[in-house]
Amino acid sequence: MEKQMELYFAFKMNLWLLLIFTALAECRYQQRGARSCPDLCSCSLGPLGAEVVCSQSSLTHFPLNGLPPNITQLSIQSTSLSNITASHLSAMPLLTNLQLYRNNLTHLPSDLLTGVPHLNTLDLTGNQLSDLPPNVFSHMSIRSLILKNNLIGKAEAEWFSDNSSLTWLDLSGNCLTSVPAALLQKLLNMENLDLSHNNLQELHPEALKNLHRLESLNLAGNKLISLKPTIFTDNLKLSQLFLQENQLQELPGKLFQGLQHLKLLLLNQNLLQHLPSGLLDDRKSSFQVILTGNPWVCDEKIKYLWKWLNVHPHNVLFLEEVTCAGPEAFKHQQVVSLTDSELGFKQSDKITNE
Repeated sequence: MEKQMELYFAFKMNLWLLLIFTALAECRYQQRGARSCPDLCSCSLGPLGAEVVCSQSSLTHFPLNGLPPNITQLSIQSTSLSNITASHLSAMPLLTNLQLYRNNLTHLPSDLLTGVPHLNTLDLTGNQLSDLPPNVFSHMSIRSLILKNNLIGKAEAEWFSDNSSLTWLDLSGNCLTSVPAALLQKLLNMENLDLSHNNLQELHPEALKNLHRLESLNLAGNKLISLKPTIFTDNLKLSQLFLQENQLQELPGKLFQGLQHLKLLLLNQNLLQHLPSGLLDDRKSSFQVILTGNPWVCDEKIKYLWKWLNVHPHNVLFLEEVTCAGPEAFKHQQVVSLTDSELGFKQSDKITNE
């Protein structure tokens, strides 16, 4: 019996020592991985893996040598990097977040992302990208893709697969004159779409048709003159809509019909002179709109806007800046400050509590 007890305690002791040595070996491995870092970069070890940041302007080549074996986040920013390949990224199979902003990238290979199966965020802001190859974003389940401030003049449906997992796409600050409906119709999971500050003159009537999950749409800073009455019909979850700084001259009366979740609407800095009756009706108390910077003509057609502003002043941001551009008698006056008698409205047109 004593012999058995001795063997038992010896076994327990050996097992305990084995666990200690294993833990120490793993710790040394992690420390070695954390200490491994490319030149001109800084590395840190987080709870989910290593993070590497390279932000030296003198960096000209991809920092492949010295990358930690467990890297999950890589940021190369404000460098002279001009080339990146699939073989570079394949050395980081655990990568989830890749930021390549403000570098000198001019092109991407079509197989770039084949070696990073876990990548979910790709930021290419501020490079010199113009033409992107087919299938470049079709290999991965990327959820967030940022192509802001590049030189892209044409968007192609072939960039993406039919079952794209994208929920966030930022194409702002490029040179787009149009966006093919076929591209957007592949993005069934899209929640945030930013097409601002391009040269868009119109949207295809069915461009947004399949975006049933869309919550935020930014079309600001383009050259849109008009919008089709049914352009937002299928975007019933839309809560933020940015239409400012365009050349919109008029809006369809039913443009926002069905958008019960709309909380923020920016229409400032357009060419609107009047709003059609019913355009802003049935809004929730949390709804906010900006209407400044439009050449409002305070004549008989201003009735709807004038009445809506008086009934819903708390829903209007910068209300005092919504002013008349004409006629001369009312120029620069606040629309909301005018009286029904000044505007020549009949008794039936006067404001009543709703």
